[in-house]
Amino acid sequence: MPQQHQQATTDVLVLGGGPAGAWAAWSAASQGAKVILADKGYLGTSGATAPGGTTLLVIPPVAELREQAVQARLKAGGYLSENAWIHRVLDQVEQNLELVEAWGYPFPKDEDGRPLRTHLHGPEYMKIMRRVVRKAGVRIWDQSPALELLHDQHGVGGARGINRLTGESWEVKANAVIMATGGCAFLSKGLGCNVLTGEGLLMSAEAGAELSGMEFTRQYAPSFADGTVTRGRMLAWATLYDEAGRPLHQGDRTFGSIPELMLKGPVYASLDLADTKEKQDFLRNAHPIFFMPLERAGIDPFKDKFPLTLRYEGTMRGTGGLRLTGTDCATSVPGLYAAGDAASREKVTGAISGGGAYNASWAICSGSWAGQGAARHALQEPRPADSRLLRAAGRYGMPAGAGTARTLDAKPLIAAVQREILPLRINYFRSEPVVAAALQRLNSLMPELSGQVPATVQGIVQSREAAAMLNVGRWIYTAALARKESRGLQRLAEYPALDPRQTHRLILSGIDTIGIRTESVPHAHELRIPREERAI
Repeated sequence: MPQQHQQATTDVLVLGGGPAGAWAAWSAASQGAKVILADKGYLGTSGATAPGGTTLLVIPPVAELREQAVQARLKAGGYLSENAWIHRVLDQVEQNLELVEAWGYPFPKDEDGRPLRTHLHGPEYMKIMRRVVRKAGVRIWDQSPALELLHDQHGVGGARGINRLTGESWEVKANAVIMATGGCAFLSKGLGCNVLTGEGLLMSAEAGAELSGMEFTRQYAPSFADGTVTRGRMLAWATLYDEAGRPLHQGDRTFGSIPELMLKGPVYASLDLADTKEKQDFLRNAHPIFFMPLERAGIDPFKDKFPLTLRYEGTMRGTGGLRLTGTDCATSVPGLYAAGDAASREKVTGAISGGGAYNASWAICSGSWAGQGAARHALQEPRPADSRLLRAAGRYGMPAGAGTARTLDAKPLIAAVQREILPLRINYFRSEPVVAAALQRLNSLMPELSGQVPATVQGIVQSREAAAMLNVGRWIYTAALARKESRGLQRLAEYPALDPRQTHRLILSGIDTIGIRTESVPHAHELRIPREERAI
């Protein structure tokens, strides 16, 4: 680490400035805790929500309607979710959206004047959240990525990081830390290495935290081939074409067929189902970021055909993350809480993606719960944070402690990881020998993390990003090989069917040696083993 220039002590430290981090900071401050929020970007523009828009999980508070939705999700998620958690989200998101409206968000109204709280326009929403967080007394440190956690025998007690703009390092001691950054999409541009690289998961695992749901990460999303924006819902208005211009598919059911279609050749799309100016204006206003790369390329997406690709979204629209041990979003390490994409969403989504409404609502709710839990923990802690004898947990891709004169070159290391993680033939069309070989190659890259880290801000940050991407990839494939069935986002060619006897969660721990165990789920008994498969 560079010489420290900024030190602080607080009750709760929030790492991450997307919606989950903003709600966590506001929630903790509302409980009377002193809060610092450190974001690798700028609170208000960070994360996938800020530049676009998102739908929300809003179901009228009618018992029958909600129970039908919960049961449908339980079945779709392979019985790995928990009904009580889904009901909690439905209740909490309704309360929080009332707050967002009270804070000034202009929800549209129906003909009877009732607000329609089913969608949030990202730029307006996150602008409001920044204002509200500041008003709550939270100290916001923008452009300040965390690099490692601080801990002792009592658990996590703060973090260290660096300021991108000044190059100065920082250290915050806190009796509770909320990890609200941690999703990994393995991208190298756009929203990539500076945002979606999994450092939160690595930092937490170095401090001893467990992970869950890492096998449920086989999630790709369509994008304009020369862009990185993955707003796949836009293809509900599209016709897909082959290279010769022949129609392939149309409308809502296009996405599921794209991987198979791409094995046969290039695939193109045109939003030609949006055939009126009113429809086109609606789409542009709902997701302006989708249109930016197309317009820069001189493409009219409503008339022209544009080439598609698939972007791997890893744990972002997958499900895996830090294992939660309580309703307050506590992790397996005392003092460490998780929210948003940093947390496993299995309790709400089960084995399927939480993309869209579920993830957006989860960010709001888990941030609120983690903030409350962290504040309660910190304010009840008898030891002041600055009196604890804390040590740094960081080990991999860190400036200190390198055991070789070789330089850690992050870019080729990231490229090597991407070669094992991004290809459809490895990660989407999964099979045991192919995934096992990829995991072995990833394991062989671990010695690279002992190289000397370049003494620049970019070099320091990218080294940690490379270490995070490598280890998240190892966790994903370790879990994928351990779940010998096909359930939700997990698929193995050798095990094409769901196995009711594997209706449990897979819990991972460790880095050099990855441990794995199972955890029971409350609804496993509802997925019955066929009579002919029962033990005699």
